[in-house]
Amino acid sequence: MEGAQSERFHIVSPLLQSWALSQVAGTTVFLKCENVQPSGSFKIRGIGHFCQEMARKGCRHLVCSSGGNAGIAAAYSARRLGLPATIVLPEATSQQVVRRLHGEGAEVQLAGKVWDDASLRAQELAQRDGWVNVPPADHPLIWEGHASLVRELQATLGAPPGAVVLAVGGGGLLAGVAAGLMEVGWQHVPIIAMETHGAHSFHSALEAGRLVTLPDITSVAKSLGAKTVIAQALVCARQCQILSQVVEDAEAVSAVQRFLDDERMLVEPACGAALAAIYTGLLGRLQAEGRLCPSLASIVVIVCGGNNIDSRQLQALQTQLGQS
Repeated sequence: MEGAQSERFHIVSPLLQSWALSQVAGTTVFLKCENVQPSGSFKIRGIGHFCQEMARKGCRHLVCSSGGNAGIAAAYSARRLGLPATIVLPEATSQQVVRRLHGEGAEVQLAGKVWDDASLRAQELAQRDGWVNVPPADHPLIWEGHASLVRELQATLGAPPGAVVLAVGGGGLLAGVAAGLMEVGWQHVPIIAMETHGAHSFHSALEAGRLVTLPDITSVAKSLGAKTVIAQALVCARQCQILSQVVEDAEAVSAVQRFLDDERMLVEPACGAALAAIYTGLLGRLQAEGRLCPSLASIVVIVCGGNNIDSRQLQALQTQLGQS
């Protein structure tokens, strides 16, 4: 356990140049492949860092509420640290994710329709002595862990990219990437922040100039399903150049299929939202509107990954959205 407290739990993920996406975008597109992380998504960066710090401070039991990916990262971290974990999930979570959590040795509890419901239950459990609630997105240690992604980009690319494209759910990845960009002196690099309609809590907050709580999550991109984005996301919008964009579910799911065909990698619709920035021609429209530089040296798309998808689920989503 001593070694596990000091050894990082994430890997340096591959940065791959995509011929197919570069053709679509008309400029070089790099894929930061967080889908190959040990827990299946970028979440292990921030959550692994948080859990290690809590273990150093004497935590005896980890609890996490999650639409899946944060919970798997917490369960993986707990197993590495030799600690028990309880993961609280919305009732609609797939059996595939529940099995994965059990495989990591975690106890699973189901509570409520959406992440916010599961979060309340996790907060209750965390009142127990020695238990620590692992926040999926809203903690400086989480953002600090996610910032490691940008340090890797700097080490590999050397020069800053023309833009970074990422998906926004709760806002933890956005906060970490923004912190990382500022840390390496790349705060001028625009962040294209992608959401799906029906899970667009960040876009709504930017329009209102304050945090907004969506009445419900109606998007199929359930991993983007936080009804309220973290407050730090609005702080990032003041510190960095963030272009908030919203795509339809059908565009995100279509991007998942095209990415599978192009790169032979299957990702969640939440990740499809980021990929849709390329596949829908959205970047070109932002350039035409003068909101993005007309000549981008390169684009980095963060392929955030996700465990809540398989071929049958993709087919079901396509049928639901009239794409089959």
